[in-house]
Amino acid sequence: MLTDSMIAAITERLRESSHEFRVLEDAHHRLDLELIQLQKRHVLTPAEELSMKGLHKEKLAKKDKMAELIRAHRDHELQAAPR
Repeated sequence: MLTDSMIAAITERLRESSHEFRVLEDAHHRLDLELIQLQKRHVLTPAEELSMKGLHKEKLAKKDKMAELIRAHRDHELQAAPR
């Protein structure tokens, strides 16, 4: 099980070393900002509601991919560690 501090350390290493991770993280942040703007509205049109659902799905997909990269990085570190 990964602790919060382990995840934070791996995330920082990935930010420094992985272009893919940085792109995913930036996209995740951008999607979050878009969702915040939509949530500020009191009433959404059907098109905006559909857009919001799509943004949620895309944001979750980015988060899942980042988690996958974190797990892969952790697994790689564990295999490379001396026994």
